[in-house]
Amino acid sequence: MRRPVLSAIVALGIGTAACQQPALAEGTMATPAAAVEAREARGKKVAIFAGGCFWGIEAVFSHLKGVSSVVSGYHGGEKKTARYDVVDSGKTGHAEAVRVTYDPAVIRYDQLLRVFFAVGANPTQLNFQGPDHGTQYRNALVPLSIEQKAVAAGYLAQIKRLDLWKQPIVTAVEPYKAFYPAEDYHQDFAAKNPDHGYIRRWDAPKVRALKAMFPDLYKPTFTRN
Repeated sequence: MRRPVLSAIVALGIGTAACQQPALAEGTMATPAAAVEAREARGKKVAIFAGGCFWGIEAVFSHLKGVSSVVSGYHGGEKKTARYDVVDSGKTGHAEAVRVTYDPAVIRYDQLLRVFFAVGANPTQLNFQGPDHGTQYRNALVPLSIEQKAVAAGYLAQIKRLDLWKQPIVTAVEPYKAFYPAEDYHQDFAAKNPDHGYIRRWDAPKVRALKAMFPDLYKPTFTRN
């Protein structure tokens, strides 16, 4: 879905795309703590999440304690099509996604899942999030270990039983293929462009909700790559 380019985008030299259109923030959800906590070995771990435009998902995870890196990128398609102008066609198999590096001694994978569904993405929206439409905006979990896969499946089953959204949950658990970092101008986008129209109306509310709903996990500084 394409619309006129915002002046701020023009100034950055970025092309038109649905991810760059002003939008109202989605509602939040008081998600439950996981019935089964993740048990990961010591040392930094990596997880991948797709939840619509990667600017907002990156912003949310970048404000979590225990997270040391959040990279925006593309998952699900081939290397040759891992370019923003091509992914925006919705025909590459890629989803806009983020690769999160975290310390499970500070924040567990199940806590990342809880935050993702609480303020990051609406799990009932199939191939879109808010104003952003297309398979590239699908919401999906991409486990990178047996433990993550089991915890992701368990948490999805848990929130489905609770019927919190009153609509079917369509979030998929996708097998890992390859993750390709997005172009440099997409990295740390919310931190670099806090006054961007899309960030102010779509993603800043997510970060404010994170602070309000998860004060023990929230950190005021933005984890920059």
